[in-house]
Amino acid sequence: MKVSRVTGQIIMADSLDKIVYSFVMEDVLKGLFIHVPPGYVACVYDLGQGVLKKVLTPGLHLKIPFWQKAKLFNIQTLEYGISTEFNPENIKGLGDTPINAITVDNKNISIQGTVLLRLNMEYIPLIWQWVGEDFVAKIVRPAIRSRLRMIASRYSHNDILSARRDDVEVDIKKELERIFAPRGIKVENILLSEIGTSSDKGRERTGASDLEKFYENRR
Repeated sequence: MKVSRVTGQIIMADSLDKIVYSFVMEDVLKGLFIHVPPGYVACVYDLGQGVLKKVLTPGLHLKIPFWQKAKLFNIQTLEYGISTEFNPENIKGLGDTPINAITVDNKNISIQGTVLLRLNMEYIPLIWQWVGEDFVAKIVRPAIRSRLRMIASRYSHNDILSARRDDVEVDIKKELERIFAPRGIKVENILLSEIGTSSDKGRERTGASDLEKFYENRR
């Protein structure tokens, strides 16, 4: 009994380590008890009632084996990294490759940075029921791409690069808050890191289009 209990704790710890940079944890909460660690909440899917509205906070909870399924959701602040290091094949991953945009003075730029996001625990049952677990690919990534390109089109290259970078970050944050707040996602900060340029505009636009088609086909 002690061996199986220790083994279960090791499996849980390994699973938590794997999703430290993700919003949703795979269903490893099998059995009679639901252990919710700090920084997470759990939602329960009941075969008779669907996704239950009650959100389970950190602690130990009971559920009906085989009839109810529990899933952990990360409510800590997480980094949505936009960089060349992101793997585009990981469509459920929290991040993206550099986002291409065109400024008001017709300069083609490549944006890298970080968006700090956090789930609103009150909305999590609705997110799971109506959007599903892959809401990063369905909502977060398309919205961030669209808003960054829209805001970039309002500023000159020099403004985004240095002169008004703070204003650009504020405008992006406001736009993302407007879209994400009704969907239960909080935007805590926007941090632009690198703004690259490219003289070959046609090639950069084609690259962005191909990447979006790749994501669409992988969904």
